[in-house]
Amino acid sequence: MKEIVLVMPLMLVLAMAIWTDLRSGLIPNRLTFSTMGLAVLAHGWMHGFQGMIFSLAGLGMGFGLFLLLYLGGGMGAGDVKLMAAIGAIIGAYGVLVSGFLAILVGGIYAVGAMSYRWGFVEMCRKLSRATYTALLTGGNGWRDELQLPFQLRYGLAIAAGTLLFCLGFNPFEG
Repeated sequence: MKEIVLVMPLMLVLAMAIWTDLRSGLIPNRLTFSTMGLAVLAHGWMHGFQGMIFSLAGLGMGFGLFLLLYLGGGMGAGDVKLMAAIGAIIGAYGVLVSGFLAILVGGIYAVGAMSYRWGFVEMCRKLSRATYTALLTGGNGWRDELQLPFQLRYGLAIAAGTLLFCLGFNPFEG
């Protein structure tokens, strides 16, 4: 990430998102929308119109990427808005990589939660039954098979994916 001056505000936003997500299961609009606005203004102030375009492109990419997951029932609206706010800070490419990493971390998180709840063998059974149901029926019956008695806090995965990107981890660069 080129704009080192924005790293600290980004880390603060991620910390607040984790805190509120763990505490209440929500990521508040006042955090996400204010971050979006301030990021667009900061980029505009530092780089003019091009900076604003950079920030708005990231906002749109983050929103669009996670909107698909939201519409599929995989996460809450606060997670989508958080990814849009992150995109407004780190731009389209940064949020694309961060989003990909967040999805990977989220998958590991979900498998870990299922394994913790049901044990490894039962988790594998449930995953195979859910896969079979999804392939056989093409419907949503598989979701019932994988229903956890608690809600995963995806803000953690988003923060982890973003942090990995900020630390220089990028699976798309060789």
